[in-house]
Amino acid sequence: MQRFNPPGLHRPDGYAHITVSSASRMIHFAGQCPLDVDDKIVGDDFLTQTDQVIANCLAVLDAAGVKPDAVVRSVVYVVSTDSGELADVWHRLMRSPLAPAFTSASTLLGVAALGYRGQLIEVDLTAETA
Repeated sequence: MQRFNPPGLHRPDGYAHITVSSASRMIHFAGQCPLDVDDKIVGDDFLTQTDQVIANCLAVLDAAGVKPDAVVRSVVYVVSTDSGELADVWHRLMRSPLAPAFTSASTLLGVAALGYRGQLIEVDLTAETA
């Protein structure tokens, strides 16, 4: 996998503008929500829910036999229009064991709602294997 930023564009905070994959196998994961094993939302705040999503993402990556640095694309959805809240979630992700997943092509979005009542965050990952 190759990650780079072309000249003439801003230097992104932690991710690359371009990720080139030469994988023979792509793994598309379902969006990971802040749900526990009993299908219950964990927490009612951004950071607690982010921690649960991180744990869930690490679990699905491990089950597929890949590490976070195999992620070639990520999308982070946060129920907020506040840039500060979005930044708080991004910084929590970037300080976690999942952080290498976000060094490839990444998008952080503020959205109106997600699928579960009370859900504030979801992370969608795509990974590669050789």
